[in-house]
Amino acid sequence: MTDRYAVVGHPIGHSKSPRIHGLFAAQAGQDMTYSAMLAPLTGFAATAREFFARGGRGMNVTVPFKGEAAAFADELDDAARRADAANTLALRDDGRIFGYNTDGAGLVRDLSINLGIELRGKRVLILGAGGAVRGVLSCLCASGVDSLRILNRSIAKADAVVAQQAHTALARLTRVDDEPFDLIINCTSAGLSGEFVVVPEGVCSVHTVCYDMIYGSGAAAFARWAASHGAARFIDGLGMLVEQAAEAFFIWRGIRPETRNVITLLREELN
Repeated sequence: MTDRYAVVGHPIGHSKSPRIHGLFAAQAGQDMTYSAMLAPLTGFAATAREFFARGGRGMNVTVPFKGEAAAFADELDDAARRADAANTLALRDDGRIFGYNTDGAGLVRDLSINLGIELRGKRVLILGAGGAVRGVLSCLCASGVDSLRILNRSIAKADAVVAQQAHTALARLTRVDDEPFDLIINCTSAGLSGEFVVVPEGVCSVHTVCYDMIYGSGAAAFARWAASHGAARFIDGLGMLVEQAAEAFFIWRGIRPETRNVITLLREELN
């Protein structure tokens, strides 16, 4: 019997997840289908419940339902529990739903494996303090970075994220030192409206790598900022998108797909 999977969100028409998982399934020879499902803004739990009741095996969850997905799951992995958000749900053999957050693993794999960026010992600046940040911080902390600083318009929100993680490498940015950061990761959605958050002078140098978790045109504003401040390199989040999907595929099917060719193909389709 063909196994059913889906991605659920609102909106959902833009999602590349069906394309990505279709490529993974073909590559790995898996008998499965993967579709995009639009859930009502107040109807995620009902949509998920019906999907699994009708034989669904696993689900990806995108905005704005990741928090509700965590509440829907019977059990959570450490990343989802720390983030209070799940982007992957899997049906266990005993009928229980397990929730995962694969965003952090996807980000670290893209940075370290695809892009060859050594994270150990690096000074990292995170822009934003929303759900996207909470989803990746535990994996970044575990990667061996020397320090993680969070910059956010709301100081209280940044402090809350730091307190929730309780990791010695993590703190809110209170002042800019003479030494710029090795890596700046934009976790805000400001670029989707063509804007970019206000960043203090001195955080970027010719040695700094800038990374935007958004991909395509949504990353253009941060790319312009990085170029104007002389950054060594700018990368958007397309690789992270594929890598977090690969983590979900591994959870569901027990097979880790090859991602480089998929990233290359999607990049060509974007251009």
